[in-house]
Amino acid sequence: MFKKSFAILALLMATPLFAHADALNSADTAWLLTATALVLFMTIPGLSLFYGGLVRSKNILSVLMHCFAITCGASLIWFICGYSLAFGEGGPFLGDGSRILLGGMGEDSLSGTIPESVFVMFQMTFAIITPALIVGAFAERIRFAPMFVFSMLWLLLVYVPITHWVWGGGWLGQMGLLDFAGGTVVHITAGVGALVAAMVIGKRRGFPQQLLMPHNLTMTVTGAGMLWVGWFGFNAGSALAANGDAGMAMLVTHISAAAGSLAWMTMEWIRHGKPSVLGIVTGMVAGLGTITPASGYVGPGGALVIGLTAGVVCYFATQALKQKFHIDDSLDVFPVHGVGGMLGTMFAGIFASDQLGVFSGQGYNEGMTMGSQLGVQAIGVASTFAYTAVVTFILFKILDAAMGLRVSAEDETQGLDITQHDERGYDI
Repeated sequence: MFKKSFAILALLMATPLFAHADALNSADTAWLLTATALVLFMTIPGLSLFYGGLVRSKNILSVLMHCFAITCGASLIWFICGYSLAFGEGGPFLGDGSRILLGGMGEDSLSGTIPESVFVMFQMTFAIITPALIVGAFAERIRFAPMFVFSMLWLLLVYVPITHWVWGGGWLGQMGLLDFAGGTVVHITAGVGALVAAMVIGKRRGFPQQLLMPHNLTMTVTGAGMLWVGWFGFNAGSALAANGDAGMAMLVTHISAAAGSLAWMTMEWIRHGKPSVLGIVTGMVAGLGTITPASGYVGPGGALVIGLTAGVVCYFATQALKQKFHIDDSLDVFPVHGVGGMLGTMFAGIFASDQLGVFSGQGYNEGMTMGSQLGVQAIGVASTFAYTAVVTFILFKILDAAMGLRVSAEDETQGLDITQHDERGYDI
């Protein structure tokens, strides 16, 4: 009798935990706080060091300054209106102004099972790293002022609307687009923005006749390691809970990164006779970027295929962009992030299937087949590509006419550290 009463009492005590799905969950909150710190760590210092080592020594401070300034500016834009327009209730294309200056949000405001403040901050880190990725396309030749103005306007006019389309209740999300952590929202937008930037601003002096070599690959590898670790917050954090989805997202992220690294390294080894350090870390980033949209939907087998494919396809995309088309996307943003984002978004439509044996994922939403899902994925890729390209091109043309985008030939030769910031990265 005592045992029966105790069991009933225990059930009654547990019932509220299941009855209130929107109640604060301490485990989810703790994980999202951790994931938020990890994603910010990806930009400052991860991306900063990764990019900083890839430029010449006379431009190292300019790249670090770009990433740091974008972090500060994007944080305030997100606070003032970006979050409200991206995630506020609204129409299919843009959110409303109900959270301008985060008005009406208090300590007790919830977003699912976590404080809304934590959700705001988590999404803020995504808004920070996306325009920062574009820095790699125009490194070593853009003036600081137009770079900063462009980044803030681009965040508002490109990133915010597409975020609403996909994650904020907009039209692509309503169609059923699978983008778990930012294939369209982050990687395609940044990659296409970088491609347009490289084409509008033009080549660095000496490209492609001269080899413009990285000045500090040790710094780049250090940044790459930080990106790899931080990416667990990026992808696993996007589950917005401490659960099995987060665990699987972390696992497939790691598998894809490892496979992408080895695939890129192998391609260089075959073609050039030696594996390179730059190649293995770039392959890692390709594997990470490509798994991002699929990370919440695919299994380990699918992740292996995605990572291997990313390493090979993004490698050849990099070669084609620079050697065939002579487009000086300085740090390979489009072939790694843009191509990887498109590839991963389409792969999500394949490997989410639960009918692929060892390569199966979590299954499609009700009523979706592989064919219909791939159709939605293609619409997401095409619309994101087209909208980003048009708006980015217009922005650059306006800013070029109003402010002038590019430093003078003399300043470019001397280096942006001195000419733009009156400082040197190294005084040796």
